[in-house]
Amino acid sequence: MSFQPFVPISSASQISLLPELSSEQSLGSQAWLLKGYALPHAGAIFEAVADALEGSPLRKMSTARGWMSVAQSNCGAYGWVSDRTGYRYATSDPLTGTPWPAMPPVLYQLAVNAAQHVGFGAFDPQACLINYYEPGSRMGLHQDRDEADLKAPIVSVSLGLPAVFQFGGLCRTDPVQKVGLEHGDVLVWGGVDRLRFHGVMTVKSASSPLAHAHRLNLTFRRVT
Repeated sequence: MSFQPFVPISSASQISLLPELSSEQSLGSQAWLLKGYALPHAGAIFEAVADALEGSPLRKMSTARGWMSVAQSNCGAYGWVSDRTGYRYATSDPLTGTPWPAMPPVLYQLAVNAAQHVGFGAFDPQACLINYYEPGSRMGLHQDRDEADLKAPIVSVSLGLPAVFQFGGLCRTDPVQKVGLEHGDVLVWGGVDRLRFHGVMTVKSASSPLAHAHRLNLTFRRVT
């Protein structure tokens, strides 16, 4: 599967790693939506992701219930993988048999800065899950609980097509907040909110021919 950047590429070396927030919204005691936080780095992010995907291409992973609709890959010391036997982290890409590409500094620093901004000062992400949504793709409600520290934050960066993020409670049947995500938005949740169920509603096509054709989501986690 080919990866096409959404915007013109900029040099990572020319982009500041201290973004300015346009707005900030609390979603829970330890959960925040940072509107536009990644916008200053969009070009560098796409460049870094494209480089990572040269070593570990996108693919659709299988689960016990079928194939995921979102294409995925990873960069960092660990990568999240799924197959018929279940979910887990691996230090090597099962598709290539080689270690996952190193996490680019611009991605690592963006995740650390976002976590620090909302009070998670010791975040050291080891995995970046790269999710590539085509129109019609979705992510069902789930918890992220394959990590050793279930209080450490998750940092999620959204670029490209808008999406509706579902943020529920600690039980699957709890009420769900519907949060609109736009190009450049960053979500951070951890601590008491770390195990809240979450997902992404079906991504819709762009209404304008000048808009992005896909949605790119980067999810950063501490694994060990």
